[in-house]
Amino acid sequence: QLQLVESGGGLVQPGGSLRLSCAASGFTLANYVIGWFRQAPGKAREGLSCISKGGELTDYADSAKGRFTISKDNAKNTVYLQMTSLKPEDTAVYYCAATPGHYYCPGYDPYDFDTWGQGTQVTVSS
Repeated sequence: QLQLVESGGGLVQPGGSLRLSCAASGFTLANYVIGWFRQAPGKAREGLSCISKGGELTDYADSAKGRFTISKDNAKNTVYLQMTSLKPEDTAVYYCAATPGHYYCPGYDPYDFDTWGQGTQVTVSS
C-alpha cells in the first residue's frame, strides 16, 4: 500500500521556522516526483514546491520562493520542506503528494499527483 505521512507542523510565531517531513512507505521516493501543497480554510489547494525523482531539480511557486526549501533524502525515503520567515497567511494544512509519471515537476495541478498524505496543520500566530 502506497502511503505518505506528513509531520512537523504546529504553532509558530510570525517570523519563525518549521521543517515539514513527508515519509513514504510502500514505495520508493526515488521513483517519484514529490510536491508540497497547502490549503487554507475556504481556499483552493495551492502548490508550493516540487522536486524531481533524483532530487537535483527543484521548483518553487512565487509564494514559496526565497522562504521555503525542498529537499529529498532518498536513503531515508523522505522529502522535507524547510519553511522560514513564516507569516500568518502561511497558516494552512500542508500536504505532500507523489507522481511517478514525470522525471521533473509537471506543474501544480493536484490532478497530476496520484498519492497524497493526510496533511499536517501549520498555524502562524502570535
